[in-house]
Amino acid sequence: MKAIKVTVDILLEDAGKILLVKRAYPPFKGKWALPGGYIEYGETAEKAAIREAKEETGLDVGQQDTIGVYSDPRRDQRGHQITIAYKAKKKGGKIKESKETKETKMWDIKKLPKLAFDHSKIIKDALRRKNGA
Repeated sequence: MKAIKVTVDILLEDAGKILLVKRAYPPFKGKWALPGGYIEYGETAEKAAIREAKEETGLDVGQQDTIGVYSDPRRDQRGHQITIAYKAKKKGGKIKESKETKETKMWDIKKLPKLAFDHSKIIKDALRRKNGA
């Protein structure tokens, strides 16, 4: 029996822009996505979000609000993976690439590129919640 894997995704928004990373590895190699990754054994989801944000963007994040849990078995072509998506606030650090990302960039919310996985849905859900819908 295959195991379900659990990941985190982090939405960092600032002044009408969202931080995205260009993936360096499959799936969706070369496509834009929210920063994120696997929760490690013994790690909380919140700590994983802090770690992944730092590893993939160079930024330190603080306060996190849960956007939602995304569990569609088809959301990731590698197999059934559930993600917990967080909206986080930047505390410090400087934006930089990592071995997992080809590029890191702030994008205007109204001009986002086509995104990997179900990240467009995650962003729409976060914006809907922000606007009180």
